[in-house]
Amino acid sequence: MKRLSIAKHKLAVATMVWNHKKQILLVKSYKRGWEFPGGYVDQGESLKMAAKREVKEETGINIKVTGIYGIEQDVEGSTVIVIFSGKAVSGELASSDESQDVGYFSISQAKKMITSDIFRERMMRCLNKKEYPFVNEI
Repeated sequence: MKRLSIAKHKLAVATMVWNHKKQILLVKSYKRGWEFPGGYVDQGESLKMAAKREVKEETGINIKVTGIYGIEQDVEGSTVIVIFSGKAVSGELASSDESQDVGYFSISQAKKMITSDIFRERMMRCLNKKEYPFVNEI
């Protein structure tokens, strides 16, 4: 059987960050609307460090990575996304060049604010303990 060529994948992280009030941290991107903070992993960077860096860059919040919810693969886009759980430990909320707005929201608020089906389904998988760790194709 002839093997297909080996793909070059991009690696990304997204983090569902919780604060002490059981609210989740969302960022409003200029293109995609409300979502978890995240982005691409830099060359030579660990997954956990990328998660911490992306949250800090996009929201001003420092986090502790507390676990992993699962992995998503954008097959068409050749991207693998590792979804972490995190806990806010310090910092002040602030938008950035990458985020139009940021904030903490209740789960019911977040469900209404996240308009992308992919991002809403991601959040729902993270909220369902029976679902993780998940491996999902998007």
